[in-house]
Amino acid sequence: MQQSISWFPGHMAKARRLLMDQLKRIDAVIEICDARLPLSSRNPDLDALVNNKPRVLLLNKTDLADPAATKKWLQYFEQQGLPCLGVEMGKRKQSILNAIVKLTEERLARSLKKGINRSARAMVLGVPNVGKSTLINYLAGRSALKVQDRPGVTRAPQWIQASPGLELLDTPGLLWPKMHDPVAARRLTYIAAVRDEVVDIYHLSLSLLEELMALAPSNLAQRYNLANLDLRGQALLEQICRNRGFLLKGGETDLERGAVCVLDEFRSGKFGRITLEMPEDNN
Repeated sequence: MQQSISWFPGHMAKARRLLMDQLKRIDAVIEICDARLPLSSRNPDLDALVNNKPRVLLLNKTDLADPAATKKWLQYFEQQGLPCLGVEMGKRKQSILNAIVKLTEERLARSLKKGINRSARAMVLGVPNVGKSTLINYLAGRSALKVQDRPGVTRAPQWIQASPGLELLDTPGLLWPKMHDPVAARRLTYIAAVRDEVVDIYHLSLSLLEELMALAPSNLAQRYNLANLDLRGQALLEQICRNRGFLLKGGETDLERGAVCVLDEFRSGKFGRITLEMPEDNN
């Protein structure tokens, strides 16, 4: 999948307009990215969209990423002047809430001077499928929002009371109109930020296998009982299909089923804790 991906459907254009309208009503921005690909899963348009609003970056799904890599990424973003935290569901809830509240203190103080005592309001932003709704449900301590492991579930902004003094605005996942970087575009499809229906699953799985064999060949070998670590491309996918019993009539390998399996198992962390990109790759 070497071509640029262009996927900016009507509901996403509408979401962008709604976000710009809501920005004047919020005190801070919570940006969420996927800890396995912290650069590729950040929308480059957000800097211009959020303007000078206080912002914190949350690296979500750190339980699926390499811990050493996550530590490097947190240091990298802090050096860029962007406050950031790693997120793993079930941990650090109060730290996240405290970081959000800290961002809003100045604006709330100004409101209080005008005699207005109100809750802090923060907008949660990110590309599709990085876990925005899941995080809000976790912070709110209840299933306030619908969550599915596919992009496009949240179609309209929704306000949720996360704590007595904090309201969170869940927003639709927002991609940018044209993805000119084929590597970033491909990696976004690995995590289902782009709908599988608009990409070539077969070639996508081959690209993912190529990256995984370069980064963590032993993980892949263990998962699929691979004896030959020199296999690449279709030959590797065929071997995975044979080892898993993904066979069609006549013994032909079911490559489509194998491709879907590889993607699903990466997305759910079945290969272990793997980070696909490092800060030094951006230099």
